[in-house]
Amino acid sequence: MHLEFFASRTLTFYLSRLFVIRIIAVLVMLVMVLQVLDLLGQSGKIMAHPGNGEAQLFHYISLRVPQLIARFLPYSVLLATIITLATLNQNSEVIAMKSAGLSAHQVLAPLILTAFIIALLNIAFNERIVTRANASLDAWSAADFGPIPKDSGVRRDVYLSDGQDILMASTLSGKGKTMTMENVTYFRRNAAGIVVEQLRSPRATFVNPGWRLEKPVRFNAETTTTSNLSSITVAREITPAQIELSKVDPDTQSLFELSESIEAMREAGRRTSKLDAAWWHKISGPLSAMLMPLLGAVAAFGLARSGQLLIRAVLGMALGFAYFVVDNAALAMGNFGGYSPFVAAWAPFILFALVGEAVLIRTEE
Repeated sequence: MHLEFFASRTLTFYLSRLFVIRIIAVLVMLVMVLQVLDLLGQSGKIMAHPGNGEAQLFHYISLRVPQLIARFLPYSVLLATIITLATLNQNSEVIAMKSAGLSAHQVLAPLILTAFIIALLNIAFNERIVTRANASLDAWSAADFGPIPKDSGVRRDVYLSDGQDILMASTLSGKGKTMTMENVTYFRRNAAGIVVEQLRSPRATFVNPGWRLEKPVRFNAETTTTSNLSSITVAREITPAQIELSKVDPDTQSLFELSESIEAMREAGRRTSKLDAAWWHKISGPLSAMLMPLLGAVAAFGLARSGQLLIRAVLGMALGFAYFVVDNAALAMGNFGGYSPFVAAWAPFILFALVGEAVLIRTEE
């Protein structure tokens, strides 16, 4: 029996059913509580826009709930693992399974398989639902929870570098060669980085190459004089393609879309380590659910009557939450270039898989 990963079909279905029910229950509880708290903080902003009412609040919930499900599903698997294994231990079911000849790995096998299936469903859910919800919520939030303009590419507080010089705009709209900027400020700097000239214009359009400022006001910092111009072209190195690439948000793109964005940024000579790490984390993040039964396994074993069941449950929870802390820290290091993207996304997963396996073998096998 020790050579079989799944010792019994009946036992596999029994443990999987218990595990799934508890995952759903914990996830629903977490999402409801977090959604209520989030809505308390955002409802004022939503209702502040004229014409908004209950329909807009429910629309916000419909966009926010998928985000909460995707983010807290691994946490739900961890808590469900602790609850399931602690209950089985307290009812002496673990002792019965081990008395029948099952190893600790065989007891955990149905839970790991269930977590793997849930992780795959989570990846598909992220690709089809969450990315679209993120994009819609970002666009709606940018419009101050009012009607979203037909051109959803509106950006606010644009900051672009043209070598030593800087181009700023309060809003940017349109795509490709039809891009326009509003309330534009252009700073021309010398080699030492000191501003020598400032141009302010109500509007700028792309003229390939450069951006034409309409009726700009020029301020010369050296002579402290001001003059009015009919038009002037600046920032010849900044193109609409570069602006499009600068606003890539991995949370709003699927794996295939993000792959195309990364390739485009590489061709443009841009740094892509942050997006590469996000691409890998779209896989390693959901798959972290597989680790939770292994990290929480310490709650399954040991005598419940010894009084250490609570300590074991807390230890398993601590191992699980330690993984999320290390995972976030590694991803941050990858964004700053401290780790390679692959290492930033997968090192915590591999590390805690080894830690969980070591704890299980050392204590139970």
